[in-house]
Amino acid sequence: MPVPDYQTLMLPVLRAFAEGATRVSDVLPRLRAEFQITEAEAEELLPSGTMTVLANRAHWARTYLSKAGLLESPRRNHHQITERGRSLLASQPGRIDVAALREFETFNDWREGQKGEELADVIQPVVSTQPEATPDEVILAAYKHLNSALETDLLELVYTMHPTRFEQLIIDLLNAMGYGARELATSMRTKASGDGGIDGIIHEDALGLDAVYIQAKRYAPGSNVGRPAIQQFVGSLTGEGATKGVFVTTSDFSAEARAYLNKVQHRIVLINGAEVARLMIQHGVGVRPRKPFIIINDVDEGYFAEVSGL
Repeated sequence: MPVPDYQTLMLPVLRAFAEGATRVSDVLPRLRAEFQITEAEAEELLPSGTMTVLANRAHWARTYLSKAGLLESPRRNHHQITERGRSLLASQPGRIDVAALREFETFNDWREGQKGEELADVIQPVVSTQPEATPDEVILAAYKHLNSALETDLLELVYTMHPTRFEQLIIDLLNAMGYGARELATSMRTKASGDGGIDGIIHEDALGLDAVYIQAKRYAPGSNVGRPAIQQFVGSLTGEGATKGVFVTTSDFSAEARAYLNKVQHRIVLINGAEVARLMIQHGVGVRPRKPFIIINDVDEGYFAEVSGL
């Protein structure tokens, strides 16, 4: 039979992880058997040619289940069912879909965070379920939806990085944003020990007259950076005679930490994990473009204006 839509796959995907699967690739043979998917159907590719339709829909099912807290990823490319997921299976649901996942606060928080409003619901593998949305709106919603999932994947990878590798990532990211990337400017990561609370320095000019000092902390989700850590960073800047700093974490900052910046003269920018992922996508760090398969054209009004003026 044809490959089912991703919502139909949610329940069997969750069951597969409950039975010991650890990767989406482990789930695919089970889906083929359960839905009697032929070899030709299983090998059908997306228009981009980068992934099969079956794998793509299974991945989306896994993403949605994770956002609802039914699956978790303790390390890179490794997924496991949570107690919440087992509890849901124990209730013997006949189906799991987007409507069912709305019962979970974490899922709703993620949906709201996409800023796609109701348009997020129109995302389907082939067609929109809300015909009142214009094609432009559907494309925009799909773009936001894909980027939201990509942000999650990036953060999962960042959490597995060695702290020193994460520090280098942040320097690479700031370089990509234009800091220290100009001619004769320099960037460097400080030594692993004895760095005085400074993980990296970006000299924006050849003489080092304008420098940005960096603190990068790879913390687990929920382990927010508090005011004491920011105070220590300010102290390190003062010790270096520096006025500019960037403090980056994979988690987030407490309200007290953010408020403290209003009391100091140093210019310090705080970047949390979600912002790191968004900036990585925006500036092409750790990501690469998919093979494009559509080009959206519009009328060139200037061309016709020139022609009409002849």
